[in-house]
Amino acid sequence: MTHINASIVLYHNKKEQLIKAINSFLNTDLKVKLYLVDNSSNDELKELGEMDNRIEYIFNNANLGYGAGHNIAMRKSMSGGVQYHLVLNPDIYFESGILEELFSYMEQNQDVGNIIPQVRYPDGEIQHLCKLLPTPTDLILRRFIPSRSWKEKRNEQYELRATGYQKTMNVPSLSGCFMFLRVTTLEDVGLFDEGIFMYLEDVDLNRRIHCKYKTLFYPKLEIVHEYAKESYRSKKLLMFHIKSAIYYFNKWGWVFDKEREDINQRCLSDIKEK
Repeated sequence: MTHINASIVLYHNKKEQLIKAINSFLNTDLKVKLYLVDNSSNDELKELGEMDNRIEYIFNNANLGYGAGHNIAMRKSMSGGVQYHLVLNPDIYFESGILEELFSYMEQNQDVGNIIPQVRYPDGEIQHLCKLLPTPTDLILRRFIPSRSWKEKRNEQYELRATGYQKTMNVPSLSGCFMFLRVTTLEDVGLFDEGIFMYLEDVDLNRRIHCKYKTLFYPKLEIVHEYAKESYRSKKLLMFHIKSAIYYFNKWGWVFDKEREDINQRCLSDIKEK
């Protein structure tokens, strides 16, 4: 039986960066398989699928979106008897042993549906990727209000910065850059919502998982994310971000979202008790 499948969605990425992510995942004694799901307009990245016999390259010949691309691979995991599926960004890399430790932790904690390690920038700085469920203020107003002090104050709670990111936490919104998912959980709650082309598909999926299972931040392990806020530089990506935010709030509620309030309050209370 394959222990872990993983998927990386490609879109005209730099090969050097992808090779680092691919090698990080394949550097394990566990039985694994990696799906490279290519949304690019050409198959120039096809040669990466020939690096290892544990890789399967899938060329979509269309940009289906981030979530829809990963769903192709996750459906294969669901139909193939695989225990875990790792959603992996192309700009992630990590040391050997990470997958083994996460696998062992998940085997010992059957109530966990998704887990993410500590995520750092290449310079070692912590990325604040643990969040409460967002309000419209968090996702829309915060992006455009120029007051830096207001944003920092808002982020202190929204991104749970007061915790110092040094303890294991059950968090309702975890980054989609690295989602170590239990396949039976996906069978229960579903896959990425393909109504979201890009951005917030991770918030939506993690929220659905969090309602039934633990979604854990596990800082005892660390990975590196060469993260760049592309939507802050590109107007096109910014529009994708705005459209996904509108879709998300139309789905879950704008001002009135009692479930969001309850989940966020429970998260804050649990953190204070630890």
